[in-house]
Amino acid sequence: MNIERKNIDAVNAIIKLQVAKSDYQEAVDNTLRNYKKKANVPGFRPGQVPASIIKKMFGKAAMADEINKIISEALLGYIKDNNIQILGEPLPNRTEQKPIDFDAQEDFEFVFDIAIAPEFNVELSDKITVPYYDINVDDKMVENGVKSYTSRFGTYDKADSVEENDVVKGELVEMRTKTKAKEDGIVVEETVLCPKYIKDDEQKALFVGAKNGSAVTFNPKKAYENEAEIASLLKIKKEEVADMTSDFKFTIKEITRFKEAELNQELFDKAFGEGVVKSEAEFKQKLSDDIKKTMEQDSDYKLLIDAKAALLKGLEGLAFPDDFLKRWVLETNEKITEKDLNEQYPMMLEDLKWHLVKEQIAKAKGIKIENNDLSDFAKKVARAQFAQYGMASVPDDVLDNYVKEMIKNKEQMNHMLDQVMDEKIMAEVKKAVKLDKKSVSLEEFNKLFQVK
Repeated sequence: MNIERKNIDAVNAIIKLQVAKSDYQEAVDNTLRNYKKKANVPGFRPGQVPASIIKKMFGKAAMADEINKIISEALLGYIKDNNIQILGEPLPNRTEQKPIDFDAQEDFEFVFDIAIAPEFNVELSDKITVPYYDINVDDKMVENGVKSYTSRFGTYDKADSVEENDVVKGELVEMRTKTKAKEDGIVVEETVLCPKYIKDDEQKALFVGAKNGSAVTFNPKKAYENEAEIASLLKIKKEEVADMTSDFKFTIKEITRFKEAELNQELFDKAFGEGVVKSEAEFKQKLSDDIKKTMEQDSDYKLLIDAKAALLKGLEGLAFPDDFLKRWVLETNEKITEKDLNEQYPMMLEDLKWHLVKEQIAKAKGIKIENNDLSDFAKKVARAQFAQYGMASVPDDVLDNYVKEMIKNKEQMNHMLDQVMDEKIMAEVKKAVKLDKKSVSLEEFNKLFQVK
């Protein structure tokens, strides 16, 4: 087989593969002999079908299959052997490729377009300055953390009289007068409301202080501004709310009050595991430390964004095979339209540039992702997910099984691989570049992400 490469420019090339009969005939003959052994053709015993009939029936398909295999292997082998860093995948050439006739031809020429990654050099050094935002952990953040845990582990208790934040369950009856129910009026045997969400102060005051078992007469139309809330309370359609002016008697059947957890050892153990913290001061310090770690992750994320911008700046003006890449995206993704592609292409190109930058850094620094890297990261993600549900201390066997299930999910695993690589790249960037450290509040940090 003869293979030729013709460079169109620095990032586009054509590869021609000339396939002679001698390149594929032996493989085709072997395939047809196997067909002959297995073929089930009416009028012939298995294995006794004449070779001429087998060739007539399967020869063209066998030749096409073998030539496709040869072309694929030769093309990828040529790219690998010549260390060509291609973008996308080879595509059939539209101008130089001649029609292929497997019936009439014995020798063939296949022509492919390839896109080549432009040459550039990323140098990580202190010549590159990147801002690093150190987020201050203040008392308010710690108190919010305390509030989060006391709320998460709080309890719902029964109460005898209504307070504003209580949940009140009861029966609703539409009234004709203050003392008589409306015939064929609305009756809702089980409904729930919370005085806190009643907008009108006078209507809210009717409930606050009411005893369990008592009845409160109020007007839903006055109590709520939102038609959807009224419709939900009365179990009617939204369009029926406009004509609803009646008062309703709400007979209280149950009052439930949320009680935040107390700052005691029971809460400390639930939050962080048994015996990890043993006092309110230790609890708040642990919260502060955890918040600091979370803030560091946010700071590193912002560093990644700024480092990416700084490193990609060095690629400005670099030529990319735009026409090829657009064609490749359209031919390999049926869901995207040409209009969508043109709108999304600048972002796609930036992602591609960053991918190439990361590849170069990983190669230069010898960065590899080992199995334990992925496992450790998955455990970190799993612990964070369990912690959201108040499970601070998860048994190792439960955690290991959960991680195994995570890794089985191909999409989830690929996402984790990207995140692990980003962490390793960021560690190298952090060591090499000059960090312009800035101490900021959380509010100031969040403003950095606002679109100007």
